[in-house]
Amino acid sequence: MTTPVKPQPPTLEVPTDIQAIYANLVRIAHSPSELVFDFAHLLPGSGAPRVSTRVVMSPLGAKLLQRALAENLSRYEAAFGEIKVPGEASLADFLFRPPAAPPKDKDKDKDKE
Repeated sequence: MTTPVKPQPPTLEVPTDIQAIYANLVRIAHSPSELVFDFAHLLPGSGAPRVSTRVVMSPLGAKLLQRALAENLSRYEAAFGEIKVPGEASLADFLFRPPAAPPKDKDKDKDKE
């Protein structure tokens, strides 16, 4: 009985002069046959960000990218801790936040005058 051979990912050839692009913004559009990812770098007060890289993928390729990202983010968080998303409140934040100050009663303040 032969053991099935697990397919190996292809070896990538990375040019020594490749330029890395930093992106902190991505716009995603799609058609029935493709997903389009436009990557840009947004600087505060600089106007409209210019797209520096466009990646076009099949829906299957995008789904596989999603899985790979999820797996790698899980590994990253296991090694370095949870990535906190600004503005995202957890249930603990909601349940254990400090009590709010009671509202002032404007009518009581008028009676004192």
